Amino acid sequence: MNFMGENLLFRQFDNGLKAYVLPKKNFNKVFAVYSTKYGSIDNEFVVPTTGERIKVPEGIAHFLEHKMFDMPYGNVFDKYAEYGASSNAYTNYTNTTYLFSTTSYFEECLKLLLEFVETPYFTKESVEKEKGIITQELRMYEDEAEWQVILNLLKAMYHRHPVRDDIGGTVESIQNIDVDTLYKCYETFYHPSNMVIFVTGPVDADRVFEIIEERENKRGKVFQGEIQRIYPEESPTVNRSSVEVKMAVTRPLFAMGFKDNDVGFDGVELLKKEVITNMLLEIIFGRSTRTYEKLYEEGLIDDRFSFEYEGQKGYGFCTIGGETKDPEKLKERLIASINEAKEKGLKEEDFERVRKKFLGNYIQGFNSLEFIASAFVSYHHRDINIFDYPEVLKNISFDEAEKRLHQFFDLDRMAVSTVYPK
Repeated sequence: MNFMGENLLFRQFDNGLKAYVLPKKNFNKVFAVYSTKYGSIDNEFVVPTTGERIKVPEGIAHFLEHKMFDMPYGNVFDKYAEYGASSNAYTNYTNTTYLFSTTSYFEECLKLLLEFVETPYFTKESVEKEKGIITQELRMYEDEAEWQVILNLLKAMYHRHPVRDDIGGTVESIQNIDVDTLYKCYETFYHPSNMVIFVTGPVDADRVFEIIEERENKRGKVFQGEIQRIYPEESPTVNRSSVEVKMAVTRPLFAMGFKDNDVGFDGVELLKKEVITNMLLEIIFGRSTRTYEKLYEEGLIDDRFSFEYEGQKGYGFCTIGGETKDPEKLKERLIASINEAKEKGLKEEDFERVRKKFLGNYIQGFNSLEFIASAFVSYHHRDINIFDYPEVLKNISFDEAEKRLHQFFDLDRMAVSTVYPK
């Protein structure tokens, strides 16, 4: 597939694994990711091989990510360091991704990525040790006001959906993780047909596919159908309109959110909804708006003021906020700006300006291998091709944006989270 002068090459292997290569000859670094569609919200599912329906402890996807770097010979990070490469991983609500970047020994690094992600090695002793490490991590996040303000906002917006739970779980939930459950989760979600590999940089695509095929042919895995994931019924209303806590901060932190009920789909339709919503946030609250300027001048916001929309098949929400001297006043002003946009309507020149800005940001992103790789897998797991973005952006009409403005920014589905100084 050829887009924007970029040549994306694709191969699907017999066991269901998908691999994509985007050669970038003018770069000296290679960036590779191996990602599974398995995140913190996937706590209840049917094991495909046995038909067993199980509910696992919160935080197990993140726990599993930590444990995958253990191998019988030691730690994978040390191995990458020997090659002069850097390696990392992250777990979010919907996927877990392993990555490396290197300027040398690319083939060895790719083989190592395949080896450790495809080799679960869990012992009772190492699992117990990890519980202590993750407990410390969770306690550290309990003291992170920036994380708590968002976590409390999600708990306010959602009644039962697991997006309201901490990605790392709780100190209590991770005590219930054992070797057997880790292997069940691994065998279910780390199956090649639920995973994708993406490589970009100055590489030979045929050689990349050859290395992957050689490895996959030895595994003896057969194609597995769609995994049945089970999520609780979620009410269309918000759970609570407001949450306030006190923490060791110098100034209050404020986050406002709107809960999206237009859910249940992915692909191009989801991409379109995401782009429109982000455009609306930029039109109303972006740095070039009068709203931003006035709030900044009055000291109600600073440079860390931000907004974003998170859209997945089963849920969607936006967050708006930052540090402020007066949370109540900021809330009033943000609501007033939304109401003004709804009452007076959007301006077509603002709409077109933001459309051009988004296209520029997208094109500029292709100068960063990290951006390309992380965006590619994020979109892929939602059945979206990253190269569809310009066409979707181009085809969004002004009327569609106006309609979404009234549908999404419903004050009945708004919640607020505030962290005040102790």
